[in-house]
Amino acid sequence: VALVRLEEGPLVTAQLTDCDEADLAIGMPVEMVTRRLMDTGEDGVLVYGYKFRPCVR
Repeated sequence: VALVRLEEGPLVTAQLTDCDEADLAIGMPVEMVTRRLMDTGEDGVLVYGYKFRPCVR
């Protein structure tokens, strides 16, 4: 979990993904990604949410 300051100014609490904890640093650039959070089963509802990962550009 991290505090991410968006370009627009707000600070959000978010999960980090696609990285090793040892590779993280305060102030490093991150980008938002969409991830499937839950599949409710037979009714076919998929729940998506956002997470952040280190920039890969």
